[in-house]
Amino acid sequence: MQDLISKDIHAITQAIIADYDKERPIDKLDVFNQPDTKVIYELIQQLIRVAYPGFSKDKNYRIYDIRNNMAMVIEDIAFRLNKQIAIAMRYGQHPDEAKLAESKEQAQKITLEFLKKIPEIREYLATDVAAVFDGDPAAESADEIIFAYPGLYAITVFRFAHVLYQLGVPVIPRIMTELAHSKTGIDINPGATIGKYFMIDHGTGIVIGETTEIGEHVKVYQGVTLGALSTSGGRKLFNKKRHPTIEDYVTIYSGASILGGDTVIGRGAVIGGNVFLTKSIAPSTKVSVRNQALRYNQGKREIQELEAYPDAAWFYVI
Repeated sequence: MQDLISKDIHAITQAIIADYDKERPIDKLDVFNQPDTKVIYELIQQLIRVAYPGFSKDKNYRIYDIRNNMAMVIEDIAFRLNKQIAIAMRYGQHPDEAKLAESKEQAQKITLEFLKKIPEIREYLATDVAAVFDGDPAAESADEIIFAYPGLYAITVFRFAHVLYQLGVPVIPRIMTELAHSKTGIDINPGATIGKYFMIDHGTGIVIGETTEIGEHVKVYQGVTLGALSTSGGRKLFNKKRHPTIEDYVTIYSGASILGGDTVIGRGAVIGGNVFLTKSIAPSTKVSVRNQALRYNQGKREIQELEAYPDAAWFYVI
């Protein structure tokens, strides 16, 4: 049998390599001057250990004093994060030696500012755990929530990524939240603003856009979208308020979509399941879909079923 691959592989390989010379974004060849996703994923795990020090074991060291161990972890985070931030700050550029030194110094300053923020991040996370425990009757303990709840994992990663976003770090915050997205199905842009006591229940399918503003004591259930009303403007919408504002003590049930930068959901409002909103809602308002009209068929014959509660509002939560 003729060996077809050996005959043609060299020419095909050269054609593919030549395709890298078209100077498109996908043609980048410099693998050493861009953030390392593997290192960032490892940093996330270390940051989660710092957030909840008693909930994971260090596989690398046998320890007696957890505080000494955490000191080593924090120093390791500082070293590795500083390097990744320095790369991210000059991402896509070709700086001279002076700019290179400037970016390294800037990265060190950002790293220190980030580490100083960790106690504040943990303060927010403590309220998030409390919110989930208070709001979910299925939760047996705060420990269970920290160990097992995907919503808390997504919020935890977001809290760290959001601080880096605020400090002006490019690329890395989005890599962090997209890892949480891939693991949990919860998509929170690191640019969103989220207050204390934030509860995500179940969580799968939640989308929270970049310019979303969420107050305190807000509950969000699975399948909720806090999105833009239109993306047809493309890059013209960059840095514009595209996503809604959710005030304090709002509950948003599963499947609801709230869209638009001018949309404000007032304090204490309740948004029922599968509601679609593109306009503001006054405080303490309940918004719901009336019981959906169902059609019943037996074979080819449609039958009618009397609606038991014709005036009922449909809220759906598991």
